[in-house]
Amino acid sequence: MTPRFLGEFEQMVLLSILRLKDRAYAVAILSELDRRAGRSVSRGSLYKTLERMEGKGLLEWATESGSPERGGHPRRRFQVTARGVAALQESRAALTRLWDGLESVLEGEG
Repeated sequence: MTPRFLGEFEQMVLLSILRLKDRAYAVAILSELDRRAGRSVSRGSLYKTLERMEGKGLLEWATESGSPERGGHPRRRFQVTARGVAALQESRAALTRLWDGLESVLEGEG
């Protein structure tokens, strides 16, 4: 079952992974969150969120062999699942319905 609503941070993480495509490693996700959303997050917080979202079936990861720059340590590349995309679509639709008709209020005209 697709989660009914995603939290703000979950949405940001999934969107970052989608944007990064085959470069969606933890460090790149952190950088993307900081650069695009102005959200500075600790590596531990990100990993905890990634694990929770994997448990919900929103994303999956694959281990890739490590590079010499990483001392041979493997790294995980993350990918959004079909369930994750569906959850993003549902969250976007719900927010759009809530925002609809409030343009004048939000733009200071009402």
